[in-house]
Amino acid sequence: MKQIKTLVIAAVLFLTANNTMNAQAKTAHVDVSEIMSKMPAMLDAQTQLQKLSGTYDAEYKKMIEEYQTKIKKYDAESATATEAVNTERAKEVQDMQKRIGDYRDNAQKELQQKETDLVKPLMEKVRASIQKIGKAKGFQYVLDGSTLLLADGPNITADVKKDLGF
Repeated sequence: MKQIKTLVIAAVLFLTANNTMNAQAKTAHVDVSEIMSKMPAMLDAQTQLQKLSGTYDAEYKKMIEEYQTKIKKYDAESATATEAVNTERAKEVQDMQKRIGDYRDNAQKELQQKETDLVKPLMEKVRASIQKIGKAKGFQYVLDGSTLLLADGPNITADVKKDLGF
């Protein structure tokens, strides 16, 4: 109940501030997530990431299958093998588990880094376009429309898409 009251108070303050701001400054809004999701370069980046992810997944599955095959083999032979052999095999299985875990962690880090490397320049390009359009149209504030509670100002999403060439 307290959260609802806080949310209502925040909404009233936002609407009041928004009306005051509109009276003092020109505002517009833009939907950055829509632009990014339809941007051809972003679609290419997603394809690259999916391809890289598929490569990592295939290698990971191969490692898991090899691990499971060894486990079955060692379980079947454990009764007839010596204690020294079983100890060595247990160490080998633990090493495989560690390699598989390390590979998974490294692959996730590399995917995240690749995503950052691909998306960051696109975000900067979108941000520059938003600033260019906003200034050209005389707006003092351009808000991301995906997080607005109320958007009475002009939507410049289409203008930004046009400026970016799609």
